[in-house]
Amino acid sequence: MNKKNSKLVDMIVDGIKEKKGSGIVIVDLSDIDGAIANSFVICQGGSPAQVEAIAESIGDKCRKELGEKPVNVVGLGNDQWVAIDFVDVLVHIFQPETREFYDLEHLWEDAPITRLPDEF
Repeated sequence: MNKKNSKLVDMIVDGIKEKKGSGIVIVDLSDIDGAIANSFVICQGGSPAQVEAIAESIGDKCRKELGEKPVNVVGLGNDQWVAIDFVDVLVHIFQPETREFYDLEHLWEDAPITRLPDEF
């Protein structure tokens, strides 16, 4: 992962932790041919309100700290699965049952996966 992406991923993780998101997983896709991004950051919130709060926290932190804005955000309002596209980094914020259903971590099981411990 290059330095710019690493800083962005770190800031995204900070935004998730700020709103007590859990189950944080970082999937490094940089060596996977045909991958749509260099990294996925996957996490979950326990309610629609928490999913939305995590998405807002990530957007605010990345904009204020790094000057980075997503090119697209999909799923706000439904808040079962919010996807935030920073081009090289895609963020997926799920409610637990939706995350379990789509199981994104296992789609990329040939990529290095980092699972961060919950801190609360």
